[in-house]
Amino acid sequence: MRFHQVKELVAWAARYHAQLADRYAGLAKGEVAERVSMALDYLAEHERKLQADLEGYLAEGGDHRGVLDTWFDDPHDFSHAPVLERLPSSIDCDSVQSVLATALTAHRTLQDLYAQRSELATGQDERQFFESLAQGQEAEVRRLARDMQRLEAY
Repeated sequence: MRFHQVKELVAWAARYHAQLADRYAGLAKGEVAERVSMALDYLAEHERKLQADLEGYLAEGGDHRGVLDTWFDDPHDFSHAPVLERLPSSIDCDSVQSVLATALTAHRTLQDLYAQRSELATGQDERQFFESLAQGQEAEVRRLARDMQRLEAY
């Protein structure tokens, strides 16, 4: 489908965070090193928070209703989606660093998606909304890298 509403993209991203959270939680229960399990549990909790944040935007009566109802033309059907959809099945659990690498790739790809939507936005509110999401992903990348480094240091 070529035409989408902003809320469709936000709902898709919320489902993606839920999918990642489920995958991380499942892997944490498997046969992995203790630190890797702790990292996976942390990432699962982190993804659930991001899912809840995005679902909060979709709640009825939200401040962003006007932006969420905005239509946009995307002839590529979320071009970043194929990369993101491959990541959960390819998580390497050999080390905290390998788990972190996948998590960072997911967040940076989402950040790129939001930045692209910001650049293609037709209105100021839509542009600011996606800029805010992109900046949030950038902050998440820094937070994840910092927290995972702390985990590995202990």
